[in-house]
Amino acid sequence: MSRPSPALVLEFPSDFTAADRDRLVALLAEAGLVAIQEDDVTRPSRWTAHFVDADARDRAARAVPRTAGFAKVMIEALEIADDDWARRTQADLPAVRVGRIIVAPPWDLPAAAGIDSHSILVEIEPSRGFGTGHHQSTRLCLNLLQQRQLSGCAVIDVGTGSGVLAIAAARLGARPVVAIDVDPDAVENAQENAVRNGVAGIVDVAVLDLSAAALPPADVLTANLTGTLLQRHAGDLLRLTRPDGVLIISGFTEEEAERVLNAFSPREMVASAEEEGWMAYAIANR
Repeated sequence: MSRPSPALVLEFPSDFTAADRDRLVALLAEAGLVAIQEDDVTRPSRWTAHFVDADARDRAARAVPRTAGFAKVMIEALEIADDDWARRTQADLPAVRVGRIIVAPPWDLPAAAGIDSHSILVEIEPSRGFGTGHHQSTRLCLNLLQQRQLSGCAVIDVGTGSGVLAIAAARLGARPVVAIDVDPDAVENAQENAVRNGVAGIVDVAVLDLSAAALPPADVLTANLTGTLLQRHAGDLLRLTRPDGVLIISGFTEEEAERVLNAFSPREMVASAEEEGWMAYAIANR
């Protein structure tokens, strides 16, 4: 039997701007957001937001109307069966190529004849652990990962979701890889995907809070979070990265980019990528 997913349905007023949406995402993320689903492309003013637990959902429900500019956002709390939303909303997603890496669901695996020896296939079964390669921030991280020489490097993937970045790092030669997330469902999904891709002996997946994580620092750390979380946890992310190591961060917009970069000051940004207003940075920990 599927465990219900605590969720909020949010409807915006007609004057809600893109900047308002970014602020709302950041607010929901602070409460424990797992994923946001646009219910219908014909109704972009309606979202269903899924949370790690009912307490997180209820915190968000209290916070939204108290936040400036959000008083007119309509909110409804509900429980949604896992299989109902996770599989339904992702059932038609096709394979995505980012450089050498092909991220594909089981129903759209490329034929073996269509994969050359240079390409890397990462098979992801979508579930509550989002990360199918279809969001710009995931693609940006995959892009920057491929610009690093990962063979033999220790990697930590923070907020792993489906495990796509951790699995890609392992397939690119990283050893060992640690993937952490606060959502037990995401961790379970990431573990299953690691097995599916033959890297379960390389990728260690755990339910772990970033603030409390006591891990050996990595050569490369990936964190596809939100701008707010990156700013808040910049110190924790740097702590988990070796001196002269590199952090690959994404999940923030052009409007947030300067604030995010300032949170990691005086470290140097050594590479960047942008897609449709979303940003990613590679930051040297030196």
